[in-house]
Amino acid sequence: MSASHHHDETIPKGLLLAAAALVLGSLLSVAAVRLSGTEIRSPDASPVITRSLRFEDRADGSVAVIDGKTGAELERVQGEAGFLRGALRALARERRLRDLGPEAAFELVGRADGRLTLVDPATGGRIDLDSFGPTNAGSFVHLLTARPADSAVQARKGTTP
Repeated sequence: MSASHHHDETIPKGLLLAAAALVLGSLLSVAAVRLSGTEIRSPDASPVITRSLRFEDRADGSVAVIDGKTGAELERVQGEAGFLRGALRALARERRLRDLGPEAAFELVGRADGRLTLVDPATGGRIDLDSFGPTNAGSFVHLLTARPADSAVQARKGTTP
């Protein structure tokens, strides 16, 4: 004896149309906001401290951090230093796409609300460093107040504090 049991598992047509309309409405709403140019992030707090910095690759694989105003070397970043190098690569890529050289300094901005922003005045590019967490932002924050390296050149390892 074999018992055949069949359930009708058809999704009602009205429910499918309502779900499709919801998805389409969401996509159209997002597209309208993006195309309108409306600012979708919160406004920046006022700058408390700003430091002009240049970053130069060295023959030994390190990155020299240079005060953009005085030309003094502040430190050398050695090792992987993934986030710092990645952030710089992203901004440098925009410069290369626009045929701009590395001469112009970046601006590291500490804000009244504690956030930290790396800005490229040459391209208008910016990275809100705190968006990547406090550990990653920490790889930049000390540069706001770093003093020139002594003759032995202070070297930072590729790890964050």
